[in-house]
Amino acid sequence: MSFRDESSDDGRGDLKKPFLHTGSWYRMGSRQSSMMGSGNSIRDGAISVVACVMIVALGPIQFGFTAGYSSPTQSAIIKDLKLSVSEFSWFGSLCNVGAMVGAIASGQISEYIGRKGSLMIAAIPNIIGWLSISFAKDSSFLYMGRLLEGFGVGIISYTVPVYIAEIAPQSMRGALGSVNQLSVTIGIMLAYLLGLFLHWRVLAVLGTLPCLILIPALFFIPESPRWLAKMGMTDDFEASLQVLRGFDTDISVEVNEIKRSVASTSRRSTVRFRDLKQRRYWFPLMVGIGLLMLQQLSGVNGVLFYSSTIFAAAGISSSNAATFGLGAVQVIATAVSTWLVDKAGRRVLLIISSSIMICSLLLVSISFFVKDQTSSGTTLYNVLSILSVVGVVCMIIGFSLGMGPIPWVIMSEILPINIKGLAGSVATLGNWLFAWVITMTANLLLQSSSGGTFLIYAVMSIGALVFTVLWVPETKGRTLEEIQWSFR
Repeated sequence: MSFRDESSDDGRGDLKKPFLHTGSWYRMGSRQSSMMGSGNSIRDGAISVVACVMIVALGPIQFGFTAGYSSPTQSAIIKDLKLSVSEFSWFGSLCNVGAMVGAIASGQISEYIGRKGSLMIAAIPNIIGWLSISFAKDSSFLYMGRLLEGFGVGIISYTVPVYIAEIAPQSMRGALGSVNQLSVTIGIMLAYLLGLFLHWRVLAVLGTLPCLILIPALFFIPESPRWLAKMGMTDDFEASLQVLRGFDTDISVEVNEIKRSVASTSRRSTVRFRDLKQRRYWFPLMVGIGLLMLQQLSGVNGVLFYSSTIFAAAGISSSNAATFGLGAVQVIATAVSTWLVDKAGRRVLLIISSSIMICSLLLVSISFFVKDQTSSGTTLYNVLSILSVVGVVCMIIGFSLGMGPIPWVIMSEILPINIKGLAGSVATLGNWLFAWVITMTANLLLQSSSGGTFLIYAVMSIGALVFTVLWVPETKGRTLEEIQWSFR
């Protein structure tokens, strides 16, 4: 068996062409380039990249809306469709099952038809899934809709960070890469906020909007220049890169770096399992897969999916409002991480993030353990309720500062180009597999022992801290090509 790059020139180039159009930007650039100075060109190049990121960020917003949907709608869906807690736990977790299937396909789809084409494909099952949930009369339609949503989200979760990493200039790659997770948190917050006021069926209809906007918007942005170079489309590759860097910017150095990187990993090359013993392959694979698995084992999806239940157990009367507040805090903390990641570095933020999560989860665990032995209504009971809520909020802050956005950034940066499609699929599959385990078990574990549940998550966060200290490299301030060469 082998890791094989499926791309070749076997007559499939024409199939990819529909996804390569960059809309009117090339034509506008050719008419305006004579009027632009080099300073303006650099600025306009940055604007072009940011505009592309804002468009593809609609995908992660869809991702976040899917993740946040189950929290404010739990009681209403259970009541309307007469579901048990176990049945709703299946509903909450099935998007992760669908995402696992999407993750398996994501790398090869992205390699075959490009990053833009993958996002177009991912949007369709998301739209159908939300409509299925909206019109559901029983659990079967809920489950089918959730699986379809998950399939689309699985493709989005791999493709968006890879696309952003491949179009972003070196100095902006960390910040722009973190926009992926920032958009996820915005989607979660919107689901929490709108869930306070809207019926769950109406909320599901609104879930279609990000993808309905994304599909036509993708026709107005360029394809990833690195993917075009890998596929041998030299003219399209250089034109795409010129759009992204500014029409008067000299891109010759970057063009040559990308060409050398692509030439060193032939499109027809095969990496066999015995070759994975080489550090250039096993080390980035281990780091990428390890970080994405540990991200989920920290229990964050259990907290986000069932935050209303957690706050209700802590004694908060307005648990849905508190859940929205949690979503808003997550957005703010992720925005701070987006600002810091290219200044402080990836590794430092991961260490700080894991440390905050460990302390917060231990605080929540101890609070629930002592609270179970305390009579309700007493001063101590009320204090412990407050401490448990503070711990949950601090856990989300810690996660958002590092363990949320940075594993996706690092995964998109360090995987070698000749195994990126398959290796990225494996890493994303691992992430969604453990996300499914967490979301499937969280509700049941919380009912059994809230303190024990958070203690388990704290132990997993300790593992994330140790893993980061021992093995995660710093990628700040290095081009993708420099990162790949460092593993040799």
